Amino acid sequence: MPWNNQGGGPWGSGPKGPWGQGPQSSGPTPPDLEEFLRRGQDKLRSVIPGGGFGGRGVLLILILAFMFWVGSGIYFVQPDELGLVLRFGEYMHDRDAQPGVNYHLPYPIESVLTPKVTRINRIDIGMRVVEDARRGGSSMRDVAEESLMLTGDENIVDVDFSVFWMIRPAEGASQYLFNIQNPEGTVKAVAESAMREVIGRSEIGPVLTGARQNIESAVLELMQKTLDRYQSGVLITQVQMQKVDPPQQTIDAFREVQAARIGAESAQNEAQGYANKTIPDARGRAAQITQAAEAYREQTVAEAKGQASRFLQIYDQYTKAPEVTRRRMYLETMEKVFARTNKIILDAGVGGTSGVVPYLQLNEPAQRTVPPPPATGGLR
Repeated sequence: MPWNNQGGGPWGSGPKGPWGQGPQSSGPTPPDLEEFLRRGQDKLRSVIPGGGFGGRGVLLILILAFMFWVGSGIYFVQPDELGLVLRFGEYMHDRDAQPGVNYHLPYPIESVLTPKVTRINRIDIGMRVVEDARRGGSSMRDVAEESLMLTGDENIVDVDFSVFWMIRPAEGASQYLFNIQNPEGTVKAVAESAMREVIGRSEIGPVLTGARQNIESAVLELMQKTLDRYQSGVLITQVQMQKVDPPQQTIDAFREVQAARIGAESAQNEAQGYANKTIPDARGRAAQITQAAEAYREQTVAEAKGQASRFLQIYDQYTKAPEVTRRRMYLETMEKVFARTNKIILDAGVGGTSGVVPYLQLNEPAQRTVPPPPATGGLR
């Protein structure tokens, strides 16, 4: 059956569908395009002088459009931004715009990008800030797949840290925009990789106690080298470790081990202090005894040598005059012996008289005997 445009199609006459009823409209009726254009032309005639829409009106419209297009190249750079001008998509190195009002050729000839070159950005790894709408605050949520790391002595440690970074001055802005596609994701991946490498070279003891500053410095240096190799234009300003703990399941055991290690170190330090005090004292006493023995030896040897030299000198004189030497030795000996004793001199006398001579010791005053005091007590 041929199609009949006036009869409602192959199902008979009238505007009916295959189910015996005509089409029904649903929803609002779309606006009439011709009516919209007609109203626009009427408004434009009212603006154009003379009410006509001839060549003069078209020229005015073109002039206004050109002025608007030329003016679209004016842009403003904020104090923390840097303007990078692109001409047909190519970066113009000599057209960097400083903060303030600047101008570039209108689109599509030139365009501008304004990255934040002085803003310090922060990326948290191993933790997330969760906003609590009911309490009106925020809390930290641990991300175990980012924070759990393996140390060099095969222990697991939970490390949460933050990385602060900014766009490197000078040519860093162009590298930041054109060399890496996802700057924040790149910095986060590099930070996590660097932290895992540094933790993997360290033992768990220093990681949990006093090696945080060394670890932060090592991670910052490794991150900067990696990002510079990528030519990312990113400058790492600080790496800050927020939390370093053993896994939650083993934290009690680790605390006991840490307390035992601290006790062992305290006992070792106490013993070392006692040794540092005792050993110098013993060495001092030993040196004193050695020096006293050396002095006694020197003194004894010197006296022996002196006595031997004196004996040899006396012997030489004796060989020259034996009788005189013997008499002198006898007299010197007697002088030494009688110098410490009381002496009584007996003289045989002359003509049979008594030889007892009284001897008065002038250098020793006579001792007077004092009678004891009379007794005052006792029986009468």
